[in-house]
Amino acid sequence: MEQPVSEFKSKSGLKRILSAFFYSVDGLKSAWRHEHAFRQELMLFVFGGIIAMFLPVSAFQKLVLIGVLVLVLIVELINSAIEAVVDRISLDRHPLSKNAKDFGSAAVLLACLLAGATWAVVLFNRFY
Repeated sequence: MEQPVSEFKSKSGLKRILSAFFYSVDGLKSAWRHEHAFRQELMLFVFGGIIAMFLPVSAFQKLVLIGVLVLVLIVELINSAIEAVVDRISLDRHPLSKNAKDFGSAAVLLACLLAGATWAVVLFNRFY
């Protein structure tokens, strides 16, 4: 049995790649406009990225320091997507909705802890 295909599903080739790029830009714009946590984390990314570029550490360490900050943004976007889907389905309180949102929040927390630990290890090893 053939599965139904969304009318929004893109085609193949260059058009698909361009469409995906513009959908991604729309997602970033929407996250900036509507997600307070994303704005905070993006500001942390900019600040941290600038600091990382000027730290006297190897290029690989700079990449890792910036990479964990990007990971926080990625996980925050996924968390926001989960929250949007849950809210789209129903705004009623439900244990499964709470679980989904709590799991997404926990993922963001773990990404933040990883970022903090990574920065601590790199800075500690460099300066002590």
